[in-house]
Amino acid sequence: MQSQEWIERNHKYTLTDGNSGFSIAFAGMKFSDADLDKMAVKFDRAKREMARIEAGEIKNPDENRQVTHFSDRTAYPKSKEFKAVEKFAEEQRSGKISGEGGRFRSLVVNGIGGSALGPQLLQFALNGPYWNELKEADRNSNLKIYFLDNTDSAGFADVLAVIDPATTLVATVSKSGGTQETRNNMIALEDCYYEAEVDFAQHAVAVTMKESKLWKHAEEDGWLKVFEMAESIGGRTSETSIVGHLPAAMAGIDFKEFLDGAAFMDEWTRNEDPRSNPAYMLAAMWYIAGKGKGDRNMVIVPYSDRLILLSRYFQQLVMESLGKEKDLDGKTVHQGLNVFGNKGGTDAHAFIQQLNDGRDDFFITFIEVLEDAMILPIDESSSMGTYLHGFQEGLSAALRSNGRQTINITIEEVSEYNLGMIIAMYERAVAVYAEFINVNAFHQPGVQAYKLAAQGILDLRQKFTIAIMELEEFSGTAADFAAKAGLVDDEVEIGGLLAKAALNRNVVSREYDAGKGWIYSIK
Repeated sequence: MQSQEWIERNHKYTLTDGNSGFSIAFAGMKFSDADLDKMAVKFDRAKREMARIEAGEIKNPDENRQVTHFSDRTAYPKSKEFKAVEKFAEEQRSGKISGEGGRFRSLVVNGIGGSALGPQLLQFALNGPYWNELKEADRNSNLKIYFLDNTDSAGFADVLAVIDPATTLVATVSKSGGTQETRNNMIALEDCYYEAEVDFAQHAVAVTMKESKLWKHAEEDGWLKVFEMAESIGGRTSETSIVGHLPAAMAGIDFKEFLDGAAFMDEWTRNEDPRSNPAYMLAAMWYIAGKGKGDRNMVIVPYSDRLILLSRYFQQLVMESLGKEKDLDGKTVHQGLNVFGNKGGTDAHAFIQQLNDGRDDFFITFIEVLEDAMILPIDESSSMGTYLHGFQEGLSAALRSNGRQTINITIEEVSEYNLGMIIAMYERAVAVYAEFINVNAFHQPGVQAYKLAAQGILDLRQKFTIAIMELEEFSGTAADFAAKAGLVDDEVEIGGLLAKAALNRNVVSREYDAGKGWIYSIK
């Protein structure tokens, strides 16, 4: 592309908000006005369906639910729930709410997926990776914050090693109230608090739907507080709701400012002209680049250490929303967009080699932060920040010269307002793209399928446990055990359960035989 053509494309295909300094440039993508013209029918459908969403119509037909995360962003700050969270956070800071050991010093957020990843993103981006190492005065009496976001005993042990139950508040976040991973951590925490002779109920709050299993458990046990989550907000789009608010407020993040940024982007992306609408243009780029089939991977590269979790956040938002087997008409389509990323300039020493020289099966989105956190001179004319900018511009130019496609997002600083804008833009782009390809962006049948499959393994484990208790002095291979237990068809799964038991239970041991493989013994 000649320099003048590049300049003209940037003038034509860059959208900017002069007040916030936010801009997004599409000039590096391979498309023309004619390509956008061909999408007129799809744009019209998206505008119509987005209006239906914001009018409160059912837009998640599989679950017969409204989708309210766009409209709730302006209503939530005026709600009693918003005021309750702010009051709770202030009472914690003042010491009015405290634990058995005095003032709360730490918060453990127990959730998974959107119930943890969004709060993690805001915490890392706005307070930084070393927040917990700051002195309490430097945190303005806000809490250290830790996350349990899996059913992995290693992660649980890591958190337990650094908290004092007597001064630690636990926030369990689960929309349905029955998510197994979150429930497992809750049960383990209750046991640990009991062993420490600390009343868990006086150190626990919940965020969940009214009358959910978690809601009832918290009320019956007399937890400090139960905060209600709306049924119409999905986990991966819950960061601008009470799910994101409670952890943010406890860590001193200005959540109202975050919502203001999101609400501003919502207003901007209601623009009727798709060419002046950043979310519609973003969705159109995804569609054109991937030929409406997701044929290109989406690569997210923020040039900021603080924004490294953006790629993970967008990975969940995009892939869980758009990765669908069936469309809204029941037709098998196997749609979706793969998302991966890293941070710039670290990425230049990681996967950029393949992006530049390898398969041309992606488009890359750069996110640049203009304001440096510190001015650190390297020589008379350069600083660390100017080098980072130069690396980003150089990489972008190198990729384009090699025929690769790029999008550039620029913000002035990492702030609550700007993060709200970015998240809201991507949420609407996902919803718009879903209309382009005729899928339900707001359900997750694949996730439910894996949970059902996992339940099958858990059911098998019960049979396995019974068999261990009934067998005496057994020694043999997994196949031998499966045969004795009457579970021949489950030999492979039995092998996995035996291997796990051998490393974690005293009743099973194993030794390796070069001819037969692992030999398991039941004591």
